[in-house]
Amino acid sequence: MHFELPKIPLASLKDFLKHYLMIVLSILTALGLEAWIEHSHHAHAAVAAVAAMQAELRLNLKDTDEVLEKDEATLSGIDKLDAALTADFANQADAATINQHIRDLHDEFKLNLNSPGLPSNAWEVAVANQSATWITDEELKKLSAAYAAQRDMNVWAAQSMSLAINVPEFVNFMTELQLGRPVEPHTFHLCVRQVKAALTNLISNLKPVRERLAQAVGSPARASQ
Repeated sequence: MHFELPKIPLASLKDFLKHYLMIVLSILTALGLEAWIEHSHHAHAAVAAVAAMQAELRLNLKDTDEVLEKDEATLSGIDKLDAALTADFANQADAATINQHIRDLHDEFKLNLNSPGLPSNAWEVAVANQSATWITDEELKKLSAAYAAQRDMNVWAAQSMSLAINVPEFVNFMTELQLGRPVEPHTFHLCVRQVKAALTNLISNLKPVRERLAQAVGSPARASQ
C-alpha cells in the first residue's frame, strides 16, 4: 500500500495529532478493505468449489444407483439358480434332471459385476487451488467422507472385485451351456456360488459408498432392497 501525505503546515500539536490520526485511520481502512476483499474472494471460491463437488457427487450417486440396480438384478437371477441347484441336491436328483433345470435357468448365469467410475475431479481441483480450506468444517467433513469412500471403492474394485471367481471355468461353463452340452452339476454349483459371493461382496461395498454420497448432497436414503 502507498499513501501520499498531504503537504500542509502543522501549526500546533493538535494539528499534528489530527493529521497523524487521519493517517492511521486511512491505513486501517485500507487494511480492512483488503481483508474484506480477500475474505469475499475466499467465500466465493468456497461456494464455487462446493457447488462443483456436489454436482460431481450427484452424478456419481446417480451412476451408483444405476449400478446397484443392475447388480441386484443379476444377483436375484443367480439366487434363483443357486436355489434350484440346492433343492436338486437336497432331493438327490440325477445329473440329467439337474442339467435340465440348469438349461431352464441358463439365462440367469451371468458374470455382470458392475462398478461405477466415481470420478473426483472437482475435489482434486478444490485441493489444488486451496479452496477446500475455506469450506466450512461441517460441509468439508461430508464432502471429504464421500470422496474417501469413492477412493476406497475404486481401489477395492481394481484389486479385489473378481478375485473370488474362477473366470476361465465360468467361461467354460458358459460355452457348454450355449452349445447345449451338459455340465458337471457339483462343479457348476460351486461356480454359481462363487459368482453369488462376488456379487454380494460388490453390493455390500457399494451400499456404504452410496450412503456417503447421499449424505454429501442431501439426498434421501435408498429404499431397502
